[in-house]
Amino acid sequence: MDYQLILSFFTSGLIGLTLTPLIIKFYRSQGWLDDPQKNKHIKTVHQRAVPRGGGLVIFATVLISSVLFLQLDQYLLAILGGALLLTLVGTLDDIFDLHPLPRLGAGFLAALLVVSTGIGIAYVSHPFASGVIHLDQLQFQLNLLGQAHKIWLMADLFALFFIVWNMNIVNWSKGVAGQLPGFVAISAVFIGLLSVRFIDDPTSFNTATLSFIIAGAYAGLLFWNWEPQKIMPGYGAGSLAGYFLSILAIISGAKVATTLMVLAIPTADGIFAILRRIRAGKKPWWGDRGHLHHKLMDVLGWSKQKIAVFYWSVSLLMGLLSLRLNTLGKIIAIGTAAGFVFLFMIWAKLQEQSK
Repeated sequence: MDYQLILSFFTSGLIGLTLTPLIIKFYRSQGWLDDPQKNKHIKTVHQRAVPRGGGLVIFATVLISSVLFLQLDQYLLAILGGALLLTLVGTLDDIFDLHPLPRLGAGFLAALLVVSTGIGIAYVSHPFASGVIHLDQLQFQLNLLGQAHKIWLMADLFALFFIVWNMNIVNWSKGVAGQLPGFVAISAVFIGLLSVRFIDDPTSFNTATLSFIIAGAYAGLLFWNWEPQKIMPGYGAGSLAGYFLSILAIISGAKVATTLMVLAIPTADGIFAILRRIRAGKKPWWGDRGHLHHKLMDVLGWSKQKIAVFYWSVSLLMGLLSLRLNTLGKIIAIGTAAGFVFLFMIWAKLQEQSK
């Protein structure tokens, strides 16, 4: 492994580790705390007032580390610009608890900013044959401010959906202390390892290095987010997780299947939550106590630490498999993991109804 990847990971981790207590102190001084005694919600599992603020930690860490290790180009500037927007919205949500729809709108804007620079999913590997499935065939040219911009309709729309989808389903998987930072750090490492094999990187910065920077940032946050947590990721760090992982997957050669593998549990949980809420006549973006981490806690009696380690372990296992499996094998692994989640969630619901 390139020594720069290791150096970027540990440097980013140290920056995150150092910045987090400063953010905690600032949030506490302002009284920006998530107090379960004041803000009662059925999905809440923490018992004492804790600041969110994880978005500021992640963005500041990635920004500083990028300046240290990466060459700025139009792609990195767009990525950081979208990340800044998500961080600002996340900070406002830390303070005011924003409605989900403005957060979703900001997510689309952040993703659109990235896609507009040409970061799209031009192809995906064919699961049943050698070669790839091209998504860049339908193109048209747009003249904007005197400059011609080529738009790949299917490739750009797929990329836009892929980024926004992962921003939301990953954000939903932060219900217990240590859960999100751990599996995001692991996922970013595996995407980084796979991107080393990609020799046609469209960016002038090193995609693998950015992957390890992001992994280090979440590892640094994890130290303070572990139970008993001193800070929570909040919407900022939650949405940035899916945002960064999706973009890394795209620019490292459309590693869509790989990303869905390492995020198999959050993805399956997110799909099940949406279907469950729609079936119950509820709006799919409103939180409840029906996520996988809630059921592991309420039905099986698992501790927060055990739930967090479970999420890490599955991401680690799926990441290791992603290094070996072909596209069809990855699809089978994703389907198997999703099937287990669906079956468990149905069983858990039946157990609760029988009480």
